[in-house]
Amino acid sequence: MVCIVGTRAEAVKMAPVVLELRKQPWADPVLVATGQHGPVVDEVLACFGLRADIPLAPPRRDDSLTTLTAQLLRQVDGCLRGARWRAVVVQGDTTSALAGSMAGFLSSLPVVHVEAGLRSGDLGNPFPEEAHRRMIAQVSALHLAPTPVAESNLRRDGLSGEATVVTGNTVIDAVVLAGRSPAAARDPLVRRVEAIGAPVVVVTAHRRENWGEPIARISRAVAELSLRHRELTFLVAAHMNPVVRSAIEAELRGLPNVLLPGPVAYAPFSRLLSRARLVITDSGGIQEEAAAFGLPVLVTRENTERVEGLEQRVARLVGTKEADIVAAAEEELALGYGEFAHSGPPSARPNPYGDGRAGERSAAACGWLLGHRDRPAEWRPEPVSGRSR
Repeated sequence: MVCIVGTRAEAVKMAPVVLELRKQPWADPVLVATGQHGPVVDEVLACFGLRADIPLAPPRRDDSLTTLTAQLLRQVDGCLRGARWRAVVVQGDTTSALAGSMAGFLSSLPVVHVEAGLRSGDLGNPFPEEAHRRMIAQVSALHLAPTPVAESNLRRDGLSGEATVVTGNTVIDAVVLAGRSPAAARDPLVRRVEAIGAPVVVVTAHRRENWGEPIARISRAVAELSLRHRELTFLVAAHMNPVVRSAIEAELRGLPNVLLPGPVAYAPFSRLLSRARLVITDSGGIQEEAAAFGLPVLVTRENTERVEGLEQRVARLVGTKEADIVAAAEEELALGYGEFAHSGPPSARPNPYGDGRAGERSAAACGWLLGHRDRPAEWRPEPVSGRSR
């Protein structure tokens, strides 16, 4: 089986699947890295004791998504030729996932889609991910839906039935494993934050639709919050894209309780997330990762395909207006840690995204697709009951 990753998020979410596939005598997984996010993918894989079996040449850097898609499709197609693969496994909704699924389909190989069924309902937001995930679904032989909501999206598109298995989200497996790693505890940034001892607010911003003024507004909101709450440490984990990073740092540089470490490796980021009090992000994956630790999340987007967090009141959609972000953050900080949506400690809250066994179920579903084992039992979230706001 060929498992294709190209971005940091793909490496995170594919790692638990590859680790479980390696335990199966029938699987013999081969991990292919497309080079879309460069060395950061190698760093993430190393957190889990993995490395790419086939590293492809990084694509040329320009701003054209068309060019990137064409380059990756050509690269992956060349990788699939001349070998007797049995299936192609892709994750999520990136350009690498789209290229991998198309190349697999055009090579007459069954395509397995990890994290299938996410939908925002708006082709332009997030862009181009919403279109990617819909196109990948059309050529997939097996849809590994992370939640029942994702399964219902596939059913609405006419793609559910026996070809869909609800697994939980593999990011829950990954974030807990990475946060507990010895490398995370030794990281200098982790040691610095833990030495400060203040409660942490984790901030990220990177989505293409937020480039420009929206990211500037998010950053100004964080600046205002940092001035109001000097008892908190604001950890702003900037994206690797220099355009995004410079826009954020222009608004936040020089504030005493704001840390601007640039891109943070996955293992230390997971550990820091586990001790945070609040998360402000436009990332899809971090919405899920925060749920593993029972954290409140303010989503700085106009919509989100991670609707489970909204429905179970562990996340709030706040957009990118400064006043809205500040007001929502003040409300959540006033509630106090452990009181975001439900009474009781974070560990007692049901997680709407998974139970840490999604990699195991995903590998079992691949075995079922290829005729090596029975169809696995599906994951279902625990019912949630808690006080309303």
